[in-house]
Amino acid sequence: MIKYLLRRLLHGIISIIIVVGIVMVLVYSLLDRTLVFASDSVYNKQKSNSKVTYQYQQWEKYGYVDYVTYQDYISELVKSGELTEEERSEAASFGRKPENDSEIVKEYVQKFTDKYKSQGYTVQRLNAVMLTPKKVADGGRQQLFAYKDVPLYQRLWNYFTGLVSIDNINKVDGDIGERGLTFTLYDPVYGGDKFSPAIIGNGTLHRYLLYFDGTFPFIHQNFATINLGTSFTVNQGIDVFKTMSNSQGSYVLSEITFPTGYVEDSADDLHTATYVAGSREATLVYETRFDTDYTNVDLVRSGLSKMGYSFVIGIISTIMAYVLGVPLGILMARKKDRLPDKIGTIYIVFIIAVPSLAYIFLFKAIGGNFGLPTTFDMESSSKLMYILPIVSLALPSVANLMKWIRRYMIDQMNSDYVKFARSGGLTENEIFTKHILKNAIIPIVHGIPSSILFALTGAIITERVYVVPGAGNLLTEAINKYDNGVIVGVTLFYAVLSVLSIILGDILMAMVDPRISFTTKDR
Repeated sequence: MIKYLLRRLLHGIISIIIVVGIVMVLVYSLLDRTLVFASDSVYNKQKSNSKVTYQYQQWEKYGYVDYVTYQDYISELVKSGELTEEERSEAASFGRKPENDSEIVKEYVQKFTDKYKSQGYTVQRLNAVMLTPKKVADGGRQQLFAYKDVPLYQRLWNYFTGLVSIDNINKVDGDIGERGLTFTLYDPVYGGDKFSPAIIGNGTLHRYLLYFDGTFPFIHQNFATINLGTSFTVNQGIDVFKTMSNSQGSYVLSEITFPTGYVEDSADDLHTATYVAGSREATLVYETRFDTDYTNVDLVRSGLSKMGYSFVIGIISTIMAYVLGVPLGILMARKKDRLPDKIGTIYIVFIIAVPSLAYIFLFKAIGGNFGLPTTFDMESSSKLMYILPIVSLALPSVANLMKWIRRYMIDQMNSDYVKFARSGGLTENEIFTKHILKNAIIPIVHGIPSSILFALTGAIITERVYVVPGAGNLLTEAINKYDNGVIVGVTLFYAVLSVLSIILGDILMAMVDPRISFTTKDR
């Protein structure tokens, strides 16, 4: 079994890498890269040469290109000692046109060009755009830079090697005092008088590396951070995983005692504090509240995360589907061609034939007439708003389970072993419970892990119709806004869930049916 799982896991990892690679080719190579500026208000304000350089700066941020300016090159030479600070200003000041360059500028421009061309870069020089013979036009200042498209293998390597970051006491640069980890049984966030174990770091990116609080899953860690990719438009500057897992809704105020002893009603979550160099001295508010530069905190909100809302709706609808679908499918099989079977068949055909959007709106209208909320409201405490999304999501799953249970059971009823069991004197109930049902349920069992895991991803149509702030709409929103980081990150998330669901489904099938073995025997 161990060998099988390792082999299956290895195949899954390879499949995930291939899928992510294909998506990267699609979004970074086959799509017009200028589309990323479709909703960029800053880009539309740029002019002339500034617009060109802004493009390349953003393309580097999005992962399209490696981009190096001549000024960056000169700064590296100063750091390496090849140029002094006095020589920097002269070497960096290249002319509006090549013929205006000084001798030292010509020398280093040539070195810059030779170096980066030898590495496969394209070197581009933009002459100054003049409004008058002596005045440079707005955004028309001369530019010199080199760029190179990032190859797929490098993009994949950078992505997967940066997928998980491990915090440590050397994560933060600069003089921050004694670096180390402190274990305490009395968390200072609670005033130091409440038993709550925590591990606090100095020199780490996160102040709290391990802590307990009253929110699920109650114990939290920041030793390892998942980095699925940074969003640039959907949730600007925030990692995809944080976008899906951070709470939403209005701020929840409570009495907070800050590290300096300052007390205030605030929504700051001190357990999420991260280091920002110089922030405490730069802002009076931070200086009043914090005794170190661990000042960047998340805010406590009243609602669940995107994954939280999707999972609650998805898992309840999954339970509802199995509770209703399996018994009804069994009933249809046992009453084949009779009234229960005909009614069930009509329902199955209706769900299959009618587009999902149509019957979701139909049930939304019916539910609204009975006074049920038809849109989701994070600020509402009513649980009634969950009913219509759950029912709309469960109905097709119920029909699907009914269809397959009926089919599998009828196939088993017509098997030879059932005839032998009857001839052996077993009653119909014994045959049904000990043989038919046990064998028919095996294929259904394989789908249980995927039903549970994919509750995390949400349902695109259902969530859009009922305005559920879940994870289902994240991928479509990212595609519409050409947010490549989110597209790749969500794809990876889906791929990992797919691999896990297949492996768990195989294990569950083997547990239900002892005839299924993970080992192969030599013949």
